[in-house]
Amino acid sequence: MDRDRYVDFLRAWAITLVVVGHWVITGLVRHPDGEITAPELLATVPWTQWLTLGFQIMPLFFLAGGYAASGSWERARADGATAAGWVGGRAVRLLLPVAVYSGLALAAVAVCVALGVDPATLALVGWAMAMQFWFLPVYLLLSGLTPALYALHRRWGMRVPVAMGAAGLGVGTLVATVDGRYAEAVGALGAVNYLLVWGVVYQLGFCWRDGLLGGGRAVPAVMAVGGGAGFALLVGLGSFPVSLILVTGQDPSNTNPPSVAMLAWAVAQVGVALLVAPGVRRVLKRGTVWRAVRGLGAASMTLYLWHMLPVLVVAGAFYLTDLAPQPAYGSMGWWGLRVPWLLVLGGVLGCVLAALRPLERGLAVLGARVRPEAGLRGVAAGRLWAGIGVSVWALTYFAGHGFAYGGRFPLAAAVGLAVGTGLVLFPGRAGARGTVTVGGALEEAA
Repeated sequence: MDRDRYVDFLRAWAITLVVVGHWVITGLVRHPDGEITAPELLATVPWTQWLTLGFQIMPLFFLAGGYAASGSWERARADGATAAGWVGGRAVRLLLPVAVYSGLALAAVAVCVALGVDPATLALVGWAMAMQFWFLPVYLLLSGLTPALYALHRRWGMRVPVAMGAAGLGVGTLVATVDGRYAEAVGALGAVNYLLVWGVVYQLGFCWRDGLLGGGRAVPAVMAVGGGAGFALLVGLGSFPVSLILVTGQDPSNTNPPSVAMLAWAVAQVGVALLVAPGVRRVLKRGTVWRAVRGLGAASMTLYLWHMLPVLVVAGAFYLTDLAPQPAYGSMGWWGLRVPWLLVLGGVLGCVLAALRPLERGLAVLGARVRPEAGLRGVAAGRLWAGIGVSVWALTYFAGHGFAYGGRFPLAAAVGLAVGTGLVLFPGRAGARGTVTVGGALEEAA
């Protein structure tokens, strides 16, 4: 139980830092002509790129996800579930809230396009509402590959993440060194590192659950020190930037696709997470702390999807009306206003979460009703896999372009997400009824 609680804590801690990090780096400026822009803090104030060492916390999501997925798949397989049935259940929990969120955002885009809203403004808002989407197609793919990845883990254990890391290093090196007429093709190959680099951390979650990372502090300490030293060398002596979040125009990037420097930092972060685990587990035995962690975990998907909506609300309430103070962007006065900025956004987000609670519960009930049967096979399983593939493509488009690229409605991606989600929800025969669990796929119960 203690270890399960710590896995939930990792998710809660990660989602908190994701929300706060996005809010910190989002700064608005109202120009004399009334136009509102959001300068890129990491590019405008370069020293802030060092802050990403603390706010790039996604390795913890993949570590906790791998830990939970391995236990879930092992139990389901023992009960006779097929890979399609198990993956389908997890895909439903992910895609239902994502489809609702995306549908509402796309409906708003369609209305704005019809009303003639400025395309540049619409594109900016559409990007802000989808900036967190990069995680979703990667996680959905890793969830789909879990039965195969876990089979490799059962056979080769720690050699699997090591081999994946070596392959990621090879891909990253090839992308960084090849130029000329092959550069574009090799650059496309770099996308494989989204699965290889984040897959290493996901696979380490399997190893953690099975005790392959050691019962003491030696292995985690080696990971923490070795990964941190590797990152320092790659940044200090190599060509990699310090920023662990995408910075426009920065080449190479540590995130697009994930670089070997990102891999080194992820390994270090896993090591630190394992080192502090005993102390955190003791704290989690306190009832008040545990209830707070469970509350955050239950709202994790809602937090992840909707946390940029308060920025739009505050922009309309304080910036469009010219009520917000306007110190120089990045100045000491500007940083001083980050505290009330975060507090106001937190208050608005609390109201958003309260308003969305009935929707959350409704989606939980619907998800239990349409969840694919555990033994899904044949043509129905094929439709489900196709739905996952189409959904991954649509989510990848939104992650890269936002909901209103160029100020236009993204018809192909919108149709793709609708079709993909539909195939996952209704692959064939009606599924078995499941247990209703309010929460999101980011709070995957082990």
